[in-house]
Amino acid sequence: MNRKFDANSRFFSYRDGQLYAESVNVAEIAESYRTPLYVYSKSDILDSFQSYKKGLQGIPHLIAFAVKANGNLSILNTLGKEGAGADLTSGGEMHLALRGGIPADRMVFSGVGKTRTEIIDALDVGILMFNVESEPELDAIESIAREKGKPAPIAVRVNPDIDAKTHPKITTGLKEHKFGVPIEHAYHLYRKAVASPYLKIQGIASHIGSSLQDTAPLLEAMQRLLNLKQRLLENGIPIAYVDLGGGLGIRYNRETPDLPETYARKLAERIRDDGATLIIEPGRSIVGNAGILLCRVVYVKRSAERTFVVVDAGMNDLARPAIYGAYHRIVPVHITTEKEEIVDVVGPICESSDVFGRQIPLPPCKSGDLLAICSAGAYGYAMSSHYNGRVRPAEALVEENHHWLVRKRETYEVLWQNQMMV
Repeated sequence: MNRKFDANSRFFSYRDGQLYAESVNVAEIAESYRTPLYVYSKSDILDSFQSYKKGLQGIPHLIAFAVKANGNLSILNTLGKEGAGADLTSGGEMHLALRGGIPADRMVFSGVGKTRTEIIDALDVGILMFNVESEPELDAIESIAREKGKPAPIAVRVNPDIDAKTHPKITTGLKEHKFGVPIEHAYHLYRKAVASPYLKIQGIASHIGSSLQDTAPLLEAMQRLLNLKQRLLENGIPIAYVDLGGGLGIRYNRETPDLPETYARKLAERIRDDGATLIIEPGRSIVGNAGILLCRVVYVKRSAERTFVVVDAGMNDLARPAIYGAYHRIVPVHITTEKEEIVDVVGPICESSDVFGRQIPLPPCKSGDLLAICSAGAYGYAMSSHYNGRVRPAEALVEENHHWLVRKRETYEVLWQNQMMV
């Protein structure tokens, strides 16, 4: 039997009824590193990144990977070697990216609450630019740059008031949201910045949301940025970089988003005659379908109303279903010919929201069986926690017929090692 993952990833497929990651039997990986376990396909990650590069061929560009999606050092190092930059939202992400081998001059720093320490550190290492999200932040950056006698490179993150038509918790481009500067106020900030010898205007930026299935709002946002850029140029303020942010979605179920190359070509056509360097900040669309969360069945609990398949992964390991009601396809690692039954796949956490799949078809499960939760490469481990006193899982990376442990499973000591009893 040879069945693919419903087109979510061609790098995860069935051979003789067994699930493979590239050319490695997933059950073998689970035996090597235990479960719960994140497994990533290096070839899938590279394929998605190269797809973006191909679409942007012929125009100056920087693909700044959104570190918040997945901060594993092996993944950051893999992308850095291919020329990726890093989209940062914290000082911690900056240090992860540096440790992963991504040069500081390929980093852009967004986020509405950059602290003094974060600004100093970023200025010291020489990032490409700060995406400024408010006038008080601009003042803080200017003050710190003045203290250090070193001009700070900046862009203004514009809030273009565009509905991204995505989940309300991950849409960021409307006036009611905390992100960016209203587009009508951005010109004032640029005039203020150009008057300071300690602020170096580099670009203009936007990010309207995440997991978009329709790229039309992104293209509209880009046009508004280009319009503002033209106004700035006419008033003596040239802009070298246009940062459109991230946002392209992936297929979790039956969605049909643009492929990275298709989307990138649309962007390239819009900016080709402008001359500016385009920055995009993809995360999910590079790593999302390149990862699965492997878990093992602990118990099968049957009642008159429901059958619950209880697994050893919980919402502390993969929070998206609990937080967003997100759908993740769940498949058996070993396919049988038995008739499927309708079950709920649940974790062990003391919350009713600790559910990975409600009323989904699976072959009959028993204790010890392995299941794979698909499309878990983005915002999986990155959003994990110690809730219910649970330690975070391990991570493995696969390339062709090789696999490596790229993050050790935590031990119980991490739960108290930074605490002090008084």
